[in-house]
Parts: sequence; C-alpha cells; structure tokens
Amino acid sequence: MSQFQPHRLSVAPMMDWTDRHCRVLHRTLTGRSLLYTEMVTTGAVLHGDRPRLLGFDPAEHPVALQLGGSDPNDLVAAARIGEAEGYDEINLNVGCPSDRVQSGRFGACLMREPELVAECMAAMGAAVSVPVTVKCRIGVDDQDPMESLFRLVELSSQAGVKLFVVHARKALLKGLSPKENRDVPPLNYPLVWRLKQERPDLTIVINGGIGSLDEAEAHLAHVDGVMLGRAAYHTPAILADVDARIFGGSAGQGPFEAVELYKRYVARELARGTHLAAMTRHMLGLFHGARGARTWRRILTVEGVKPGAGLEVIDQALAAVSGLQAQRVARGFEAGEAAQVAHAQ
Repeated sequence: MSQFQPHRLSVAPMMDWTDRHCRVLHRTLTGRSLLYTEMVTTGAVLHGDRPRLLGFDPAEHPVALQLGGSDPNDLVAAARIGEAEGYDEINLNVGCPSDRVQSGRFGACLMREPELVAECMAAMGAAVSVPVTVKCRIGVDDQDPMESLFRLVELSSQAGVKLFVVHARKALLKGLSPKENRDVPPLNYPLVWRLKQERPDLTIVINGGIGSLDEAEAHLAHVDGVMLGRAAYHTPAILADVDARIFGGSAGQGPFEAVELYKRYVARELARGTHLAAMTRHMLGLFHGARGARTWRRILTVEGVKPGAGLEVIDQALAAVSGLQAQRVARGFEAGEAAQVAHAQ
C-alpha cells in the first residue's frame, strides 16, 4: 500500500461502466485515487479472454481487481493471475445484488455465509503478496445488520483481512431489482462509523449514496476512506479536486486538460481497432453544468458511433463546450440531425 493511502478516496467498481477506458479517463483527473475494475468472475478469469478481461494501461495504477466467486481454489487461482497481471490489490465482491450472482453463489448472497468468505480470504491472502480486501453490504434481506456486518468483518479479519469497503445499505435480494438495490434500501452510515469505532485496527472505507467531495470529507471524520460510485461516473470532473482536497497534494487536471491527455490514449486505441464510442461514452458527463455541455453530449453520442469516427469528433465536441464556435457547431449539428431524420422518413 503506497504512502499516500489510495483508499482514502477510491472509485467504485461498476458493472458495464468502469472498464479500462473509463479508468484511464478517471486517472487523467486524479493521480492518487484507487481505481477498481468491474467485477470479473473466477470462471471468466480462468477460462475467458484474459487480455480483454484483465488488460489495463500502466497509467491506471494504483488499480484493484475485483473478483466474483465463492470457491476458494478458484479464487486462489484467479488472485494469482491478477497479481501476475500487475494489479495492486485483489478485492472480493460480497455486495453485488444481481440475479446472476444469486444463482452463482457469489456477491451479496455471501453475506449469509461469512465463514465461507473468511475461508476464501484466508486462501487468497496466503497465495498472493498484494493486499486482499472485501467489499460488502451491511446485510441482506431480513438479516440484522449489527450481526451480519460485524460477524463478516470479525471472521474475515481473523483470516487476515485488514481492509473492508462497506456499502452502507442492505441488499434486498427478494423483491428488488439490482437497480432498485442501489437506491431503495435505506442508508445506514452510522453503522459503518460504529464499525470503525469498534475496530480501529482495521481500515474501513464507506460507500453508497455519496454524491460530492463535501460529503466525502464529512465521512472522513468517521472512517478511513470513501468510495465514490455514480457521482464519479456521471460527473467525473469532481475527481479533478480529489488530489488537492482529499490527499493534500497538488491540484489535478481540469476537464479540458483531461480531454487532451485522454485523446493520446484514444489515438492509441483507435490504431488498435477500438471503436471511438467505446471510449467517449465515459466522457459524456465530463462537462456537466458547463456551457455547451448538452451539445458536447449530443456530438459524442451521435457522431461517435459512426463508422470511422476519430479524434475529430472529440475536437468538435470540445469546441462546443469551450464556447469556440458553439452556436455554429450547434446549428450545424442540429441541421444535420434534422436532415438525418428527414432522410430516415
């Protein structure tokens, strides 16, 4: 673990969102936050397309690999592969509420099996030299969070785990969709704060519903770290203030500078055959609230999916949001869009 404590502010793993392109964009904004991969199942790691699933750019460090699974042997094998690939941490998902994890006996349903979680963590900890950590909920369904969360932490800490990321909500596996489980169950921040009070020897990171750096700083009075999820994805420019406000370092890159840095990565990926839209989809919220932001999103969304789309699309969108030729770009784009609609009709 580096001296600047990357867990003090981290960006949550989010399925279908925090892919390698997203992580590179986030890294252009903050040099210190810990970034997470999407959850990758042990089956995918062991039998899938590893370069696609596990590949990442060296600029992403520090970056953690999040695994989904419940078989200790498979987790050990996957953790060793993750370490060999160069990940800085291996994290076990004990919080995802999707239907797929329930049928596969991993994710949030493991809150009901803390002994198994501890067995898995002990096995992984003995197999790799990088930190192994847990990301969990406070409980599922009718569990008493005081019992479910504290027992999971107790058993896993006995197995050698020193760091826990706690999403301060239950997961209601019966009756709520995965999307509803991100919002409907009430948040219980004081319970996570209490966990830190009772276990000062552990590093406790809080997650769930934290929408700004002001809120993050308030939580840091009670816990060791904060994990941002949707706020970091939908309004990524807030990450530009993280290095200075949360880590006490130099100010990060602003959104305009971040775009220029990201364009270098985009150019390399385009040369490898990656479609522009796969990378620009993560940039849509970069100028949230700024003049021209709507045109920025529309240009990236509509123009970015066209065959052969390249850096010129980003430059066109950037001109709009920066105010340079904004009205001309908007009129031209809207006229072109109208023509597309007319042609389609």
